Order: sequence, then structure tokens, then C-alpha cells
Amino acid sequence: MSKEVVIIGGGIIGLCSAYYLQKEGHKVTVIDKSDFSSGASYVNAGYITPSHIVSLAAPGMINKGIKWMFDSKSPFSVKPRLDYDFLKWTWLFKKASTKEKVENSIKTIKDINVLSRELYQDIKNSNDFDFFYKHKGLLMCYQTDKAGEEEWTTGKRAIQEGLKVENLTKEQVLKLEPNAGLNIKGAVYYHTDAHMTPNEFMPQLKSYLEKKGATILSNEEVIDINVKSDKVTSIRTNKQELIADEIVVATGSWSQNLLKKLNTTVPVQAGKGYRINVKKETGITIPAILMEAKVAVTPMNGFTRFAGTMEVDKINNKINRVRVNAIAKASEVFYDGLKIEQKEIDDVACGLRPCSPDGLPYIGRLSKVKNVTIATGHAMMGWSLGPATGKLISEIISDKKTSLDLQPFHVERYS
Repeated sequence: MSKEVVIIGGGIIGLCSAYYLQKEGHKVTVIDKSDFSSGASYVNAGYITPSHIVSLAAPGMINKGIKWMFDSKSPFSVKPRLDYDFLKWTWLFKKASTKEKVENSIKTIKDINVLSRELYQDIKNSNDFDFFYKHKGLLMCYQTDKAGEEEWTTGKRAIQEGLKVENLTKEQVLKLEPNAGLNIKGAVYYHTDAHMTPNEFMPQLKSYLEKKGATILSNEEVIDINVKSDKVTSIRTNKQELIADEIVVATGSWSQNLLKKLNTTVPVQAGKGYRINVKKETGITIPAILMEAKVAVTPMNGFTRFAGTMEVDKINNKINRVRVNAIAKASEVFYDGLKIEQKEIDDVACGLRPCSPDGLPYIGRLSKVKNVTIATGHAMMGWSLGPATGKLISEIISDKKTSLDLQPFHVERYS
């Protein structure tokens, strides 16, 4: 049965939800308070990452965050503040950061990533789009034995999950990537991963949806959500009132604040990341993560992107120039001959990733408000998990059997 669905949030999660809902025959409206040209969905590293099997809530991360808190160049920081939502999130993050919990989430994270990669491939094969998509894997490059040993432990765990992973010497890496000038000891090579150019795919997805009859409302902010008994009856924006059968909340880092209007607790904190685009030829052909520096490097369509940092802070778009310079400097240390120009550094952009305390997204229906479905909390895997999340959302709203078990993504696990 066709339903009127309003999706709040026009990032990769919201647009992918619209894509699959529209394929199921639903009438879709997407609202976003931006103009659909900025944010985390446009400035991310473009990775599709079955390799990322260890959640953000790994043992020791809080301690690292505290240690790095006073280092303005550090790749990960948690900015402390006297705020109930932040303090609760920090406590929940610490509780989730155990070996047992991380181990229990590995298969879940791998399965949803693999599903998403297959769906990206299907979208590419559909001939409805013409976007840059390469399946060349990911090199986890290291300069110290300690980092190499740590990553190979993860690599061996990924092999147990059926992923193809190799531990490469420097010479083997340079055979694969001969023109990049990599200055490393070696790399763990995940063959499973793919990469894209986000700011190319997003406009194509938006135009496709419009062509297929979806309504796209930009620069429109949700001011209130009206609920009667156990259902949302209407949504009020700064411009109009909208009525729908179903509501999807895909508002990323803003989700917790919006969901308070429904008396629902979905703990999310914003994790800020930066990107620098380098237009000139770098010789880089395979995506890499520079391990000690925590910098992601992606050869995109016509440029190379250097992305990094995770600043857990209140919602803002302030640029920390010290951290941006640290991304550029660290990249130049890993690639001999690479010179990132000042104008490229000045052209930096940032995005906010919605981080759940346990590193798993929230995907599913609310129990108290029957016609609201949540899709948020994807942290650094938002781009990777866009299609899989969109597919699951469409299956929930269409009352179909879901492609994956939704229990690990239970939206009220902290209520």
C-alpha cells in the first residue's frame, strides 16, 4: 500500500531512504534546513568500508580522548562541558567500550557494510546514474611496528569474518602504488572496500528523486511535530504544515534535539571532521588511512581528498585551523613529494557525524509514536551505510521482512 512519507534530513541517509521508499511506490517528501550542498555527506572520505569492523567505542578511546584533549593537533578529541546530554553520552560510551561489546558488534558492522557495498554496486549498474565508483580496497599504512601489529590483529579478525585481507611489506605496497611516494613500513590491505566522490553522487541522487516525483524542500526547518494519541498528525516547518502517513527522522547530529519533541531519548553527539581537496596530480590511486596520523586519503574524480579528525563537541561549524594544518602536515610526512598548497588548506570544509555511544546506528520504529522511524547515529560510516540504511527503512515502512536483523540497531536501547 502506497504511503505519504516525509523524511526529515537530506543527507546520504535521508536521500537513500527516499530512493528505496520511492522504488516501493511510496510518495516521498524530503525536508532539509540546508540547500543540499554541504555537511558531512559532501565532505567525507567517500569510503565504503566493510574493513571498519571495530566500532568507535573501542577500549581505551575515552582515555585517548582525555589524553589528546589538550593537544590542539590531535586526531581525536572530546571537548568536556557541563551538559546533561553530553555527560550521559560519555558515560554510555565508556560502558560500551569493552572488548566483549566490541566483539559482539563486529559481525553486525561487517554485514551492514557488505550489504551497502552491494547496493551501491546495484545503483551503479542500474544506468540511472553516472558517478565515480571504484572497488580498489583500502591500505592501512603504518610507519611504526606498533601500529602495524595493532592493525594486523584487526586484519586477522576480519579474515575470520570472511573478508580478504593481506599484510604487505613496504615493497609490496610500492608495487601496488608506485607513483605516490609512500613513506611507510608496510600496510594492511583490505580488498573488500570501495570508494566514491560524494559531492558528485549526492546531486545526482537528488535530481533522480525529483525526476521520479519526490518533493525536495530545501532551506526548510522543522519547528514542531504534532502528536495525537500515538501518531504524528503533522509537521510544522518555518514555511508550512505537512501531513504524512509516516515520518523518517534522518537528521544526523541534530537527531537528539529533534526527537525530544517526541519525548524520546536517542543519545547522539556531533563528531566534527575536516576535508582538504588537492587538485594537482598526486600519483595516489588506492585509498589509504595513514594510521599514526588518523588521516583518510581518497583519490576522487579529478582530485585527491585528505580527511581527518574526530572532534566530539557541541553542534557548530567552527574550523580549528591547527587541526586542519595537522592533517596537511601529516599527509606530507607519509607521501614524499606531496605539497599541499596554502589555498587548498584555506578552502577546508567540515562536517558533523552523528555518533552513538556504542558505535552502532539507530535504525527502526519508535514504540510510543507508531508512525515514526529513526535512521541516525552512523558516526564515521554514514557514507558507507547510506544504501543499506535506506533499504532497511523502506522495508520497515513497507511492512516487509528486513534484509538484516534490526535488534542490534534498536532505536530505544538507551530509553
